[in-house]
Amino acid sequence: QIETDDDVEKDIAPEFLDFSDPFSSEVKPRILLMGLRRSGKSSIQKVVFHKMSPNETLFLESTNKICREDVSNSSFVNFQIWDFPGQIDFFDPTFDYEMIFRGTGALIFVIDSQDDYMEALARLHLTVTRAYKVNTDINFEVFIHKVDGLSDDHKIETQRDIHQRANDDLADAGLEKIHLSFYLTSIYDHSIFEAFSKVVQKLIPQLPTLENLLNIFISNSGIEKAFLFDVVSKIYIATDSTPVDMQTYELCCDMIDVVIDISCIYGLKEDGAGTPYDKESTAIIKLNNTTVLYLKEVTKFLALVCFVREESFERKGLIDYNFHCFRKAIHEVFEVRMKVVKSRKVQNRLQKKKGATPNGTPRVPL
Repeated sequence: QIETDDDVEKDIAPEFLDFSDPFSSEVKPRILLMGLRRSGKSSIQKVVFHKMSPNETLFLESTNKICREDVSNSSFVNFQIWDFPGQIDFFDPTFDYEMIFRGTGALIFVIDSQDDYMEALARLHLTVTRAYKVNTDINFEVFIHKVDGLSDDHKIETQRDIHQRANDDLADAGLEKIHLSFYLTSIYDHSIFEAFSKVVQKLIPQLPTLENLLNIFISNSGIEKAFLFDVVSKIYIATDSTPVDMQTYELCCDMIDVVIDISCIYGLKEDGAGTPYDKESTAIIKLNNTTVLYLKEVTKFLALVCFVREESFERKGLIDYNFHCFRKAIHEVFEVRMKVVKSRKVQNRLQKKKGATPNGTPRVPL
């Protein structure tokens, strides 16, 4: 039984609903949220994609059926999230788990770090091994969640222990080639957004191109660090090759919040028409450490946030010119992607008319 968010469903194309279709998976990859009951899966989804306050998640009811949501609010962040209830046995003989894992881009397994995680590790091993047999291209991501209640030393020790046990289980099963990525997360800080950013980036085929464009942009503009953000979710879909500092990322998120909040108050017309974020959106924030935060609109849902030294920001004309070239290149990448999507849709419709998927398997309706 599948529940779909009506507000998000308005932007869903019917072609994407058949998850047995390999063409649809290439256009809109699927992210699975799995884990034991009360591990925090639904809270993560609500905080990251629905702007819910972390404190409000305390009142969320336990998920008792599969909830599917389409995230298609930007040029590159375009995928489905499937939230699975922890109490359902997905490996029951009557449940076709191959249908679930086929076409999945990433599997996020959430472990409650404040609870006994031995059962969770056993479930993680079972889930990963079954999924890998069906689809060897899945990215396996482990969120060690609710770490806000742990001390720094306890966080490190918990991550080390879970990492060791999970990989030992795979080695014992002869599956050393399966790679698990581990993240310490909490909905009470920006760690959950940074972790989701890294998960989503792996699903963006244009990522190397975007990173290369950002590297060229900052090297020619005297910029220290640049992020390409999805404004709605505050996920950064690309950054330059320099290391990401958590404090830097948090400042970017706070700047986006400030820009949107102020634009909602002062950026709309008297009759309330228009949008708070458009092609004219730009912002400059000067910090007390001679650093300047510079935000510019790239597309309807993407923003470039840069860290610039004050002396470098004096050449704002050069930065703006280089940004214009960067923005043009991003739009060209987006146009190429849209042509690919359109081609996939045409192929998808042709296969639907034939009544079967390209590999010959019968189509199973939702």
